[in-house]
Amino acid sequence: MADKDYYDILGVAKTATADEIKKAFRKQARKHHPDAGGSEEKFKEINEAYEVLSDDEKRQQYDTYGRYFGGNMPPGGAGGPGAGWPGGGFSGGAGGYSTVDMGDLGDLFGNLFSGGAGGGGRRRSAHRGADLQYDLTLTFEEALTGTSTKVDVKRTESCATCSGTGAKPGTSATTCPTCSGTGHVSQGQGVFGFSRPCQRCGGTGRIIEHPCTTCKGKGAVIRVKPLTVNIPPGVTDGGKLRFAGKGEPGTGGAPAGDLYVTTHIKEHPYFSRDGADVVLDLPVTITEAALGTEVMVPTPGGGKVKLKVPAGTADGKVFRVPGKGAPKLKGRGSGDLKVRVKIVVPQKLTSKQKDLLREFESLRTDDVRAHIA
Repeated sequence: MADKDYYDILGVAKTATADEIKKAFRKQARKHHPDAGGSEEKFKEINEAYEVLSDDEKRQQYDTYGRYFGGNMPPGGAGGPGAGWPGGGFSGGAGGYSTVDMGDLGDLFGNLFSGGAGGGGRRRSAHRGADLQYDLTLTFEEALTGTSTKVDVKRTESCATCSGTGAKPGTSATTCPTCSGTGHVSQGQGVFGFSRPCQRCGGTGRIIEHPCTTCKGKGAVIRVKPLTVNIPPGVTDGGKLRFAGKGEPGTGGAPAGDLYVTTHIKEHPYFSRDGADVVLDLPVTITEAALGTEVMVPTPGGGKVKLKVPAGTADGKVFRVPGKGAPKLKGRGSGDLKVRVKIVVPQKLTSKQKDLLREFESLRTDDVRAHIA
């Protein structure tokens, strides 16, 4: 491999020690291995660079001439090789991969290689079922008190017609002749061979010549399954509840996924939510706000409580009624009922009312705009 800097490929200095070169190789190989989504060409370069730089004689030849000649010295000795020197190039194993000894590299690639040096025989692992999402609309009261309800969830299930085989009843799938049923084919040779999904069978290892008419050969169908979910008291608008094992079934004995239900709460005529607190806007007349009053206010759980509005109460003043809000999730008590005063200004006045208000205004001694004068 002429005109390529092995040191730059591994990301080390020319003065790097053998240990530093080995560590750099491990790092680059993990990153660029094709089974880990890396480039095959880049992986070959990394492999080639390590084969040369990890061997003292090969490294000395490379450092001297800028190229490794497969154990042959170039014509002219130290004068360097000619451009067409036949002995030049990479001396690695078949398929363009080096024959790096894996004995001192341990579990360099972990589960990238589950079938030995040739990269074949990858194990098919079990897969957990997919999680599902569902949007559930509740009334204000249902969110407050909790409810048990049925939801229709779309999920993928094994086809009952073919029992999940994908083949038409009375027929069966055959082993893919290209990959011998492994679902992948090997490329390259030696310890750095790697595998890719078989194109003929799509990685399944099977060929279905007569597909099931129900699932079209997929072995699974989408069905609407009714599920009963228990909604706890106190859920909020936009809150998300997790129901373990209510998602799609797993494969190979793996567990099912989960169902996530997002709750949406309908508007109430006069109550609203602020977390576990319930808010109520209480209309109060000018006279009641000025002189004070006692009123009966409704509570979210039903019934009413007496609330004292002191004289001189301003618009927007909030009074709390402890424990009369929504239940807190996980049984931590309840929030409060927050009563917010809204002073109602009359839109239509009789002549007498106007005269009385003018008289009241003339008797006032405070200047409400003094602070901005």
